[in-house]
Amino acid sequence: MMMTLDELPIGIEAVIMQVGGEGVLRCRLLDMGLIPKTKIMVTKVAPMGDPIELRLRGYTLTIRIEDARSIQVVEGAAK
Repeated sequence: MMMTLDELPIGIEAVIMQVGGEGVLRCRLLDMGLIPKTKIMVTKVAPMGDPIELRLRGYTLTIRIEDARSIQVVEGAAK
């Protein structure tokens, strides 16, 4: 099921399908390794819900919830 990254439950693995945003935001997300077909998992959420901690490509990354809303993911492993 397609959803945005901010909707992904903690501990569930997903695959990035599309990175939205425009200009600098999109480039920054891609530069951080958030590219299509990458496996990703939300590992922690801050007490107030922002930011969220992600696990991808063997490292941990923290992004704002606003940025996570521009990333489309689908639950499950890459095919």
